[in-house]
Amino acid sequence: MTTLAGDGGAVTRLGSGGPWEAVYGYSRVVRVGPLAMTAGCTSTVDGRVAHVGDAAAQTAQALRIGLDALAEVGAEPADVIRTRMYVTDRMYADEVGRAHNAVFGAVRPVATMVVVAGLLDPDHLVEVELEAWLPER
Repeated sequence: MTTLAGDGGAVTRLGSGGPWEAVYGYSRVVRVGPLAMTAGCTSTVDGRVAHVGDAAAQTAQALRIGLDALAEVGAEPADVIRTRMYVTDRMYADEVGRAHNAVFGAVRPVATMVVVAGLLDPDHLVEVELEAWLPER
């Protein structure tokens, strides 16, 4: 992760070096006080889509990427309060939901799953966003 300048300490913005962050002008994770959130996370690893054709594995990979980003700003999985899942076909809903449950079943954040027409790379079947609340420790 790389820290982006210009925040004066009140906002932490970190990038992962992913292929679209610099081109499209966004951060992988932003923390403002106790709130931290990720950009959309997919199963893109080293610039390539991992687990082509496997919605459950793509979800698990995307969640790992999001949780790794949140960890960079001090969040743990138990701090996640909201997730959003975007799937390219409703037939993936159960696979994606079960992969989400494998990570967050005990945490039970609020969650939204939306069927979308497509994602940036045609091999992406799912994209996730995570939000965490970091209590004073």
